[in-house]
Amino acid sequence: MNRRTLLAAAAALPLVSASRTFAQSAEPTAALPPADLDALRPRIATLLEDARRLDTLETVIVTRNGEALGERAYGTSSLDGSTNIKSASKCVVSALVGIAIDKGLLDDVDQKIETVLRSEFPNNPDPRLSQITIGHLLSMRAGLDRMSGPNYGRWVASRNWTRFALAADFIDEPGGGMLYSTASTHLLSVILTKVSGKPTLALARDWLGPLKGFRIGAWDRDPQGYYLGGNQMAMTPRSLHAFGELYRRGGVTEDGTRLVSEAWIRESWIRRTNSVFNGDGYGYAWFLKEMAGEQVNYAWGYGGQMLYITPSLGLTVAMTSNEAAPSARTGYRDALHTLMTGIIETVRT
Repeated sequence: MNRRTLLAAAAALPLVSASRTFAQSAEPTAALPPADLDALRPRIATLLEDARRLDTLETVIVTRNGEALGERAYGTSSLDGSTNIKSASKCVVSALVGIAIDKGLLDDVDQKIETVLRSEFPNNPDPRLSQITIGHLLSMRAGLDRMSGPNYGRWVASRNWTRFALAADFIDEPGGGMLYSTASTHLLSVILTKVSGKPTLALARDWLGPLKGFRIGAWDRDPQGYYLGGNQMAMTPRSLHAFGELYRRGGVTEDGTRLVSEAWIRESWIRRTNSVFNGDGYGYAWFLKEMAGEQVNYAWGYGGQMLYITPSLGLTVAMTSNEAAPSARTGYRDALHTLMTGIIETVRT
């Protein structure tokens, strides 16, 4: 099936319920009553079989309360094969920021970025640079011109990504509306390295290493050696799902080791602004949406690299897709939302 007939295939999946964004935070998953998994698995298998009509979908993993409901790799794809998770990696950077705050390496989300990045500011900087906070970067409200979309190529072709981003024009005031920019999460990666003295990849491996199944493979770096916060991160579908399970469990591993504070997860799932792409809520690198009457917190990467968490149902769903094919303007992202809605409705009945 080609992408021009994608929406027709999506119509064959369960219909998306009317949605609205959430204004309140999502509590990490509470204990849920046992589900009849044996009854659910064949129905989830049917949904995943129908989903093969989505021509760029590569893998899906579905669990409830940590128990497998279904998984599928399409074509030559593999659940253990490495893929570029694109902007879904922004949620990993967000987790590292939360851990850094808990460790005292950063004060809090209200800390001004100039306390760490002042040496990277341009000569005679716009005074508004001094108003930008960690929280503004996390929620895409720095006010600086975007280094995503049409500006992305110029940015990554520059000799110093940090200084190029900080020298951009202000399009809005700090704390204003969403200006989705990979430069914002890249600045967070630079900040994490500067305050810890360690590369961001080393921090991820140290701080998230105890999480069973989690591993970051290749990860691009800028000309100064800083890891690209928010893009070009290689991870397997199982590893992406393992990260989602960490958040679904409220920040602890299967054996109860705490890696991310429960408070940070709650803060990450509070709507700070609305997405300019689809009107969904946006927290600290997480999109927030209602699907089939349930709150869903999701990571979204270009091409359709998705991580969905539905706390009320204990659901964690990872989906990976062809990283080179766009997912927004084609309607493909909405087709993945439709698949997720079908999973929710199946589990809830």
